[in-house]
Amino acid sequence: MGDSNNVNLPPGFRFYPTDEELVVHFLQRKAALLPCHPDVIPDLDLYPFDPWELDGRALAEGNQWYYYSRRTQNRVTANGYWNPMGIEEAVVSNSSNRRVGIKKFYVFYVGEAPHGNRTNWIMQEYRLSDSAASSSRSSTKRKSQPKTDHSKWVVCRVHESDENDDDGDGDGTELSCLDEVFLSLDDLDEVSLPN
Repeated sequence: MGDSNNVNLPPGFRFYPTDEELVVHFLQRKAALLPCHPDVIPDLDLYPFDPWELDGRALAEGNQWYYYSRRTQNRVTANGYWNPMGIEEAVVSNSSNRRVGIKKFYVFYVGEAPHGNRTNWIMQEYRLSDSAASSSRSSTKRKSQPKTDHSKWVVCRVHESDENDDDGDGDGTELSCLDEVFLSLDDLDEVSLPN
């Protein structure tokens, strides 16, 4: 990523937030117009940009890009569109075991809907759950802020998935390191050790 978005974190620190951290520590504060420390995630009107154009505009960490955007139904870019996939997943707080947000997955298609070509670009869009959004709205009203509905903010995580995510056998299963070690032990029967 370009130098314009380098995060001023000490060496060795990386930005790899959990789903809960993205919602509770970043999105809820953004929706309530509260400062966020560190203030590292930029505001970006995502939808004019294709995913490969995020470099230099969004916060990059590894192969993932993070940014705030306004929630909209129009997810069309100059060269394609973001299409929802699957169902929405609840983001649950580990401490209180209550739902704090909702995560929805999108895949990017090049071309015009509905006949575009699927790409490997995946977006996770996080929004506040209804209860979290209403508490953010009420906190902004208590502070006599403008009556803009800030609960429409989302935080997005975009990445390009690896084409070789499976091990090539087509069933989608992947062996852990321990499984590979145990499987290699079966080959010891064929190894002759010196006497």
